[in-house]
Amino acid sequence: MFEKITSLWSSPTKPFDPTDPKQNPLNPEGLKPCCACPKTKSARDDCFLRFDTSEANDKCRELVESHLACMRGLGFKI
Repeated sequence: MFEKITSLWSSPTKPFDPTDPKQNPLNPEGLKPCCACPKTKSARDDCFLRFDTSEANDKCRELVESHLACMRGLGFKI
């Protein structure tokens, strides 16, 4: 019962925003997902454009994983 009363009086918590440098020290520049990790993103995209769909999943796996690691390093939950 008191839990509901307390939540009515308390200020709403702001959801985590990985692009907000105040909330996410891993992303001090406040990069949005579309602009983060441009080197790994372009390498990944080039790989998918070079290979056929059936081959791309295997041949581009390392590039995809490195791009995901870069994005996670900036605090994005992927």
